[in-house]
Amino acid sequence: MRDIMGMMGKVKEMQEKMERMQAEIAALEIDGTSGGGLVTVRLDGKGQMKSLKIDPSLFKEDDVEILEDLIVAAHKDAKDKAEVIQAEKTRELTAGLPIPPGMKLPF
Repeated sequence: MRDIMGMMGKVKEMQEKMERMQAEIAALEIDGTSGGGLVTVRLDGKGQMKSLKIDPSLFKEDDVEILEDLIVAAHKDAKDKAEVIQAEKTRELTAGLPIPPGMKLPF
């Protein structure tokens, strides 16, 4: 019976750690850039775009397609960085737990 109580305590502790980690991730701000810094996108930890900065040199009528591509690329860069941070934080939190490789936790 003690083992079950101990395990329940560990589950509750893990749940609290997960909630703290989710709050930390949500509070993150990640910058993604493209075009050598001509376009910068800032996302929060949930992937929502917070800001967009575009170098004024890109504001030419015939460069609209390039600008659109650079915005998409900067967004992808920021999103990829956010996923790496989430994976690192999750790995730290679950260190030592028997979780199969590649399994994503629900958040």
